[in-house]
Amino acid sequence: MKMQIVRAKDPEEAGRLAADVFAAVIQAKPACVLGLATGSTPLPLYRELIARNARGELDFSGVRTANLDEYVGLAPDHPQSYRRFMQENLFDHINIRPENTIVPDGLAADISAMCQAYEQKIAAWGGIDLQLLGIGHDGHIGFNEPGDAFLVPTHRTVLTEMTRTANARFFASENDVPTSAVTMGIGTIMAARKIVMIVTGRDKAEILRRAVCEPVRPRVQASILQLHPDVTLICDEAAAERLPQRNV
Repeated sequence: MKMQIVRAKDPEEAGRLAADVFAAVIQAKPACVLGLATGSTPLPLYRELIARNARGELDFSGVRTANLDEYVGLAPDHPQSYRRFMQENLFDHINIRPENTIVPDGLAADISAMCQAYEQKIAAWGGIDLQLLGIGHDGHIGFNEPGDAFLVPTHRTVLTEMTRTANARFFASENDVPTSAVTMGIGTIMAARKIVMIVTGRDKAEILRRAVCEPVRPRVQASILQLHPDVTLICDEAAAERLPQRNV
């Protein structure tokens, strides 16, 4: 299937459109497994999911979730940990069971063993039904940074200077940004039955063009999505401005 590209007028509309996809999956399979992401891009989606749950339109009581990534060295209650982000921006506001939400453990004594256990948990749940993605300025998805290969399983990765600089706004200074993270691998992401990627903002227009329109290569990790059978790209007008008009 060719990647479906949906144009939204702004980030809020992009969030509503993504929520429609999530709602369809949850309603079709109440015990579905959702792969979730952090950062500013998915916030409109999470606000919309919270609102639909409050109105009784969506039930998360059977839903399971697995997050893409977590910083190494941050405790779950650290202000910038991704576990805390998910609690504050989604989980604490919907009727999801705490035991049905997993985020990589950034404090694990044995990171490699934790990554293996994370993969096994997702497999035990039957795999990911719908994976949410954003895209980094260098084309990373999750924390799969540009490289010479596509790494398959959940793994520890060293963050690039570009990524640490981009995330410094959430910390007191760039020096406080962790230097490594745990991330789902490209294989884990690509094994999801359906993928939704949300991209907003003019600053993402060029990397989005490269990911969608140029050949698949590990220097732009998001380009691998061209090979997935069911991807919906939801982008606002600013992010889509460099895509060929026929694609949007």
